[in-house]
Amino acid sequence: MTKLDVGGEIVSPPRRGLRVSPRLAWVAAAPFALWAAARLAGVDRIGGAAVALMTGTPHVAAASLAAVLVALAARRPAVIAVAAASSVLLAAVVLPRAAETAPTATGPSLRILTVNLFYGSGDAATVVDLVRGLEPDVLTTQELTPEAVGALDAAGLGRLLPYRHLEDGPGPSGSGIYARHPLTKAPGFAPEGGHNMPRARLALPSGPPVEIVDVHTLAPLSNGDVAQWTAELAALPAASPGVVRVLAGDFNASLDHSALRAVLGRGYADAADATGDGLTTTWPANRRYPPLITIDHVMYDRRASAVRTGVHTVPGSDHRALFAELRLPGRL
Repeated sequence: MTKLDVGGEIVSPPRRGLRVSPRLAWVAAAPFALWAAARLAGVDRIGGAAVALMTGTPHVAAASLAAVLVALAARRPAVIAVAAASSVLLAAVVLPRAAETAPTATGPSLRILTVNLFYGSGDAATVVDLVRGLEPDVLTTQELTPEAVGALDAAGLGRLLPYRHLEDGPGPSGSGIYARHPLTKAPGFAPEGGHNMPRARLALPSGPPVEIVDVHTLAPLSNGDVAQWTAELAALPAASPGVVRVLAGDFNASLDHSALRAVLGRGYADAADATGDGLTTTWPANRRYPPLITIDHVMYDRRASAVRTGVHTVPGSDHRALFAELRLPGRL
């Protein structure tokens, strides 16, 4: 049998990579470029929807990577540059919150727990269990109603934190500070028309003087509320040479709001940001989906340090409780 040779070469058709139109790429990249510009410019200062939208910046930063991929598929240098620059800028303002800062203060520790009780309906037994397990020196509460005060006392809070400075009230208006050590009421500072924000000196067994401010600003839901919210954030006392001041509570603001960054600029650091937990969300809690934004904070005098932070679920509340352990400066 004769072997038959078959000549020729088998040629596979060239594979064509995914390619999208430049117009589609610009449509994908433009919103992220605008968002990055708005965030850097502090456009939330104008009020309105910009205030609410800015809280979504961490989610937008993550989504911006998709625009980079679309731009690469378009193979147009200009749109690739815009998409990449937008993503880098957004990452630059968001990713540092996931990076831990080494503590430098050498003084005694101060543990703080803060929780918004959602019109007083947060489960008192859970709050007291958190106090028992975390052993905070201070508990700051927001939306503390008279009924919630009674429920917390019935659950045993007074035995764990016997000192208190309360300004409880109906609905969302009330707040209160509970402490393991003696408290001395300090003068108020909050503008009229908002929630109660009690302020007190804490007498620790050792270490520098400490002042606690229980923060609960008005939610910026309308233009009138935005004006009040801005005024309340602006009225928060700056860090002072003679005392270590801690602001703890529901700021109704994220680190992507220029008004809150202005508070930090007055001598404070954010505890969750310093411990690498700055992207951990706190609101809305107890829904079918996870919390979306971070509006609960513990802010402390920069001479102190944050050691650890964590969030905890409280049934009945629409906020997660936030815990922070600080290290105070050895001296002022």
